[in-house]
Amino acid sequence: MVVGGGVSGLVAARELAMAGVRVTVLEAGSSWGGCVGAHVVGGLSLDSGAESFATRNTAVADLARELGLGSAIVAPHPGGAWVQLPEGPRELPKTGVLGIPANPWDPEVRRSLGLAGALRASLDRWLPVSLGTAAEVTSVSRLVRTRMGNRVLQRLVAPVVGGVHSADPSLLDVDMVAPGLRSGIRDQGSLAAAVAAQRKAAKGAGAGPAKAGSAVAGLQGGMHTLVAALVKDLAGRGVRLLAGQRVDSIQRSSDGWRIIASGSAYNAGQVVVALDGPAAVGLLEESLPDLSALRPAPGPLVSLVTLVVDLPELDVRPRGTGILVAPGTPGIRAKALTHATAKWDWLADEAGPGTHVLRLSYGRLEEPGAADVVMDDDGLLAAALEDASNLLTVPVSASDVLDWDVVRWEGALPFAALGHKQRVADIRRRCEGVEGLTLVGGWLAGNGLAAVVADTKAQFAALHVQKPTTT
Repeated sequence: MVVGGGVSGLVAARELAMAGVRVTVLEAGSSWGGCVGAHVVGGLSLDSGAESFATRNTAVADLARELGLGSAIVAPHPGGAWVQLPEGPRELPKTGVLGIPANPWDPEVRRSLGLAGALRASLDRWLPVSLGTAAEVTSVSRLVRTRMGNRVLQRLVAPVVGGVHSADPSLLDVDMVAPGLRSGIRDQGSLAAAVAAQRKAAKGAGAGPAKAGSAVAGLQGGMHTLVAALVKDLAGRGVRLLAGQRVDSIQRSSDGWRIIASGSAYNAGQVVVALDGPAAVGLLEESLPDLSALRPAPGPLVSLVTLVVDLPELDVRPRGTGILVAPGTPGIRAKALTHATAKWDWLADEAGPGTHVLRLSYGRLEEPGAADVVMDDDGLLAAALEDASNLLTVPVSASDVLDWDVVRWEGALPFAALGHKQRVADIRRRCEGVEGLTLVGGWLAGNGLAAVVADTKAQFAALHVQKPTTT
């Protein structure tokens, strides 16, 4: 029995089915894939959530090939991305890990940092490797500020972290959002060298060109086609996919597990919980009370505004594939803008000349426990038009909009707070000895499809599967 029909749940179901296990997947909502969703805007079938995957490993590409989508894997247009700083826009440097430069003297990096900032960042190579790596837990901001200084943090790292993780870098556990980076400092001798080593490894996994924002890939037709292919594959393997089944209770029974969902009872020899962290712990803490103290913080509310506009002036890609926004930039409320038709050539072909798709995201956690600032749809549309005009330097008015939509993702991005990696390890240790229980999901694996797919497969690679009975 798999509880949760997001990507981690669907991949888990596939791993079980391939091992010969009879599988049922319960999903509370009406659609599959979690934050890899789809919507139709302006007659175009678009991603309503994740629209690319990181190429730091081959997990997603391998899965796509297994599902017959290998020929659909595409690289983004090599135009690169930009960053909006308080004093104006800059081309985003060729960085590979959270915006941290592999070379502080790269011309693009120096333009963003200035001479003083580049000099301070260069000190990293002479600092002892223990600096920033000795503490058991450290934040992204503490590591970057210690090794490379405040300008690298504010001008490069904060915009990237805000755009990807929707949080201030001072709140995030660096070992969770950039695994292996601190150990890389010890191995390579500096933070810059550790970044360079990870970039080289990413290229080996198929990262493609070195332009900023290019260490990702997508699927022709959108990432939601991966979910459609997964669902089709599961149906072909005899997996029962039950939507509209909200799980209210998961309890241990004499012969396994008993799941209550939307008034129905299911018995299973094995249960896979593929939900967000707070929901997973909430359902399991009755049977495993020790988990209560380890409940993770919920992720931030992220609002995504998609605009389909008729604006031939955008054909020149004025800000490449998109632009990230540094915290504190006056007059901009969005944390990022993706120029989707500039990023994906297949989408530009579908949209046609002069028609463009813009995606603006809102919501960034600035401090622990802070309340989300929620705008209604009309307020978000007004903000998106103003922000797009300022960021792209091309006026975008309501009369240019052919269609638009707002999608809200609440808790879809796992919040990797300080100590989260240790908390996850503790949770998994406590669950390892519980027969018939497996936990998967982004809150355990880390943010992004690459992490989720790789981790979910790894959980089942070494797992001795007991065939469950379901009713």
